[in-house]
Amino acid sequence: MKPDTLITVIVTTYNRPDALELVLAGCLAQSDRHFEIVVADDGSGTPTRELVERTAHASPIPIVHAWQPDEGFRAAASRNGAIALARGEYLIFLDGDCVPQRDFVARHRALAQPRMLVTGSRILLRQRLTALALEKRLALAEQPAVFWIRQRLAGQVNKILPLLLKLPDFAKRRVDGFVWRGIKTCNLGAWRADVAAVNGFDETFVGWGHEDADLVARLHNAGIGRKNGYLATEVLHLWHPEAARDREGPNHDRVLARLADGTTRAEKGLEERTDVT
Repeated sequence: MKPDTLITVIVTTYNRPDALELVLAGCLAQSDRHFEIVVADDGSGTPTRELVERTAHASPIPIVHAWQPDEGFRAAASRNGAIALARGEYLIFLDGDCVPQRDFVARHRALAQPRMLVTGSRILLRQRLTALALEKRLALAEQPAVFWIRQRLAGQVNKILPLLLKLPDFAKRRVDGFVWRGIKTCNLGAWRADVAAVNGFDETFVGWGHEDADLVARLHNAGIGRKNGYLATEVLHLWHPEAARDREGPNHDRVLARLADGTTRAEKGLEERTDVT
């Protein structure tokens, strides 16, 4: 990707402003500066709105708040609303509890290529380290290697190799076929034109689970390839209790059906929205 291609980082959030504050701070510390941020808000209250407004006012990077009413878990609709406001040619999806490393945008830019998406992974922080980071407002991505070695020895992080070693683009990053493992929109990059061609996220997916795999499955059916962003784009995932997963089974089955029948377009996606230009 050219260095002057505008990237939009879409940050999903719901009523967790303390975590979002760390994530936005990590975004604003990026080495690559040619990007914008759209906060995809699934119905958060006043504290989140005030945080986004305050951060946007002081930020050299454009920040837009895409809010929708709180009507349950509607991540697909929230992300589509953010896509509608995005100006970038390339989209990076990041969760509001995943703190990016300083080269996160730069690494995604380096891995991006036509008709390919990039799936990244997470470094999981445990509860005690997460509480410390939120209380002290730690710039996690700026901590030295010795800090992370100590946290690993204390069992407060599940891995540290991606913080110590980065690999460039190479042939084996290509993922052949559809592989469910590693698909998470907490860390995913794709060209806006490719996402639009499959009608974005499917807003008929409600409740927790697999609206991200559905998007990747439909992109796969449309001939879009996939790269693994391992040891390049990892983010620091703040601990939280697990969400209710009552819709996981039906949503999982829908993705498998779409893989089998070759579906490419969302039933209810970008084209059905009135806010998409």
